[in-house]
Amino acid sequence: MKRLLLLTTLLSVGLAQAAEDPLQARVQTRDAHRFAALFLAGKTSAAELQSGYLDGAGRGVEVFTPHRIQDAANLAREVAARRADYAHAIATCLPLADSLNGELRAIYLAYRGLLPELPLPSVHIVFGAGNSGGTAQPDAQVLGLEVLCKAGTTPEQFRTTLRRFFAHETAHTWQSEPAEKVKDWLLLAALMEGTPDLLSELVTGLEPDPAREAWARGREADIWRRFQADRQAMADGDKQAFQRWFGNAGRRFEDLPEGWPGELGYWVGRNIARAYLAQAADPRAALRTLLAARDPAALLQASGYAP
Repeated sequence: MKRLLLLTTLLSVGLAQAAEDPLQARVQTRDAHRFAALFLAGKTSAAELQSGYLDGAGRGVEVFTPHRIQDAANLAREVAARRADYAHAIATCLPLADSLNGELRAIYLAYRGLLPELPLPSVHIVFGAGNSGGTAQPDAQVLGLEVLCKAGTTPEQFRTTLRRFFAHETAHTWQSEPAEKVKDWLLLAALMEGTPDLLSELVTGLEPDPAREAWARGREADIWRRFQADRQAMADGDKQAFQRWFGNAGRRFEDLPEGWPGELGYWVGRNIARAYLAQAADPRAALRTLLAARDPAALLQASGYAP
């Protein structure tokens, strides 16, 4: 649902002054309601979406536009193709989104206790072009409602999903770009996604992906052997190896076991991050080191992870 380069964002000291107060943080849904009003009125042409939604929109739509919404014409095409998803999200999940301030504040209070010096981003729920559940920049996390609330999603499922996203995307806002040229993209990507999953687990008490965990845990040693082999394959120039671990939701690979979950690199990275945290004398310092991920190979070695 997201590309690594769009999620590894540079933490700016100047943005800290705009950080959310964990006791007053609110899920911002203004632009989602503006879209819903247009949709329910049947005004979903490119021109209508431009004037009634994209024009005058807030920070969330601004973040979502370049690589997700793209432009009004693309958004209009996707709305026409996925009307059931948009209709369900408006009827079922948009009213719920307005009631999740308590969940957001609880997560932010947990983060304030865990890493008190890091700024908490504003949270925006918007309607996108059906291609992203969420992304983050240093000052904001933005969630795509039509993806997170597809037809069939129950209110309880949505509430649980949003809690996980609030926690995971917040951690992305604290990550920094590599200081030097990256040589091990697969390991870096695993840590960049696995660390937010570990932090999400810590502050919510929820398993980030129960189905993936159930499939993978008993296969941990084999998964790790395959991951190590693909690290080497990428070093040898095989860029396709990356796709076995990231950006592969719904894909089937002939050379992988039946049921191979999408985004399994998140799971591998969380295992490494958890092992690193477990051996740390100062857990909070360890979490900051994991968020920075300056030297992925050194982090892996220090973690002792080798199932």
